Amino acid sequence: MSAHPTDIEIARRTTPRPMLEVAARLGVPETALEPYGRAKAKLDLAEIPGLADKQTGHLILVTAINPTAAGEGKTTTTIGLGDALNRIGKRTTIALREPSLGPCFGMKGGATGGGYAQVIPMADINLHFTGDFHAITTAHNLLAAMLDNHVYWGNALGIDVRRIHWPRVMDMNDRALRDVTMGLGGPGNGYPRQGRFDITTASEVMAIVCMARDLHDLEARLSRIVVAETRDLKPITAGDLKAAPAMAVILKDAMKPNLVQTLEGNPVLIHGGPFANIAHGCNSVTATNAALRLADYVVTEAGFGADLGAEKFLDIKCRTAGLKPELAVVVATVRALKLHGGADAKQLGTEDVAAVQRGLANLQRHCENLAQFGLPVLVAINRFVSDTAAELAAVEAGCAHVGAQAILCEHWAKGGAGAEALARAAVARIESRQANFTPLYPLELPLLQKIETIATRIYRASGIAPQPAVIKRAQALEAAGHGHLPVCIAKTQYSFSADPDAKGAPTGHILPIRELRLSAGAGFVVAMAGDIMSMPGLPQVPAAEKIRLLPDGEIDGIF
Repeated sequence: MSAHPTDIEIARRTTPRPMLEVAARLGVPETALEPYGRAKAKLDLAEIPGLADKQTGHLILVTAINPTAAGEGKTTTTIGLGDALNRIGKRTTIALREPSLGPCFGMKGGATGGGYAQVIPMADINLHFTGDFHAITTAHNLLAAMLDNHVYWGNALGIDVRRIHWPRVMDMNDRALRDVTMGLGGPGNGYPRQGRFDITTASEVMAIVCMARDLHDLEARLSRIVVAETRDLKPITAGDLKAAPAMAVILKDAMKPNLVQTLEGNPVLIHGGPFANIAHGCNSVTATNAALRLADYVVTEAGFGADLGAEKFLDIKCRTAGLKPELAVVVATVRALKLHGGADAKQLGTEDVAAVQRGLANLQRHCENLAQFGLPVLVAINRFVSDTAAELAAVEAGCAHVGAQAILCEHWAKGGAGAEALARAAVARIESRQANFTPLYPLELPLLQKIETIATRIYRASGIAPQPAVIKRAQALEAAGHGHLPVCIAKTQYSFSADPDAKGAPTGHILPIRELRLSAGAGFVVAMAGDIMSMPGLPQVPAAEKIRLLPDGEIDGIF
């Protein structure tokens, strides 16, 4: 083992508590546990007596500044805060998303926290876990197969093969599959047509699993998926293809939340995993609702920066599920603020107060944006050893300028003990009843006005630039009765703008909208902005090159 142990080394030397003990901390009986090995289990919520009648706990959202190559530590902070709340006597559970194999083998190499603020079993969670993603992939592709099969056997519904919208998916980054031609090889292989693959995290089935309240709602939402149109533009749904019941069968177990634990033995529900840059970026409604009834405090996160994950959590998930968050925690690091301030990435270990002060514009805007939703805001400074007193003081002063309290956190090095100050501040804010959660826009607004509201009020753009086809598509969706849906903007996570290189807090830019995609089952309309792709590619040196089996069978290379 190295002098400074890696995340996986720290996780490997931690002995998990028995799952019955972890479940008992939430009052979950043994009959509700479905073990998957020794350190993870699914929860059968129907076996928890009186769950629906239990009082709802306090909901805390952890979000972050726009991500940089320096790292921010949003998941690590979520775990550290959950551990810290338990340390100060608050019955707390954590609700997280499941990692996708795409980024695990791509850029990130793992997504279960870091240092001494981790969720275990780390390798299992990052690699297949309980098979939820595989079930979602299979259900999605079953619908694709039944669609093409219907066309092959006579096309009784009159589907226009030029207007098939439903892609196929896989849980891996593979840019070669973004645009494909299928059905080649003669009459026995169907009709040749152009199609695409998305990553599973962008699948509407993933979003539906995360938005559905129960199995009945799941099947109803699956039935509403619009997969194609006829020549006279009549929508064809999964219900029309009689695919929804079989899809629900595949997803039956995937609908059950997964129970694991932190390094300190505290309960964590991990369920669902839509990306926030191309999907709605939140864990499942089922897991969050269960957590709120099993604990007094629930700490959850939303993907990427607050301009994406937090906005979607608040405008889509909370509105749809009736959730009322009471606090937002924005995670930042001095190193990341330096990058937003234009510092050289190779000089992040050198004191540069001026760069920190310039980069604070990004953090300040996120704090101001969250206040628009009626949420009190705390800033968690995820500390690195290279941070200097002057740099930390600059962050605290910058946060105070927008009415946000900044708290120094050392959970990466100290676990829950390093986030106790953040936990006490969070409890104080919640007990002061400052929250008055309100979504950003009313659902009655036309679709393009909803997009423009987010663009101008959250991204601080001067407006949007929808392509002519987008304007026509918005009008058609509204005429078909979908105008009341919230919008989910798919854009780069690295900037407030559609330009990933525009760091800091750009203003006056125009948000280009190139496509609208209806997710009728999930309950929102996706707006594709700029060059964002729903099938990512691997980086030049993917994390997969370092992930390997050791002679003793242990896995190495996951961060």
